[in-house]
Amino acid sequence: MKKILSNFKREIGVYRCVLRHPKTPKMAKWVLAAAVAYTISPIDLIPDFIPLLGQLDDLIIVPSLILIARMLIPADIIAECRKSALAHSTPPVSHG
Repeated sequence: MKKILSNFKREIGVYRCVLRHPKTPKMAKWVLAAAVAYTISPIDLIPDFIPLLGQLDDLIIVPSLILIARMLIPADIIAECRKSALAHSTPPVSHG
């Protein structure tokens, strides 16, 4: 579970870098922004009080938006941001 959380935090850092990167296409930025907005918005396409379907739309829509954005972002930008996120998430080595 700890590794999953660590990977999730690193991926957040990757996409944060992608959003700030000057060469990221505007459409990709808009799609990522839509994923973030949908995640934090209290408004859902299918209300959460409807059993199973309410949570299922969140599990389908947000990853789908991220996947679409990922297809729009050049691989070199993803690689650069992943490298940057990895460098920032690696704990410092203690010599002592």
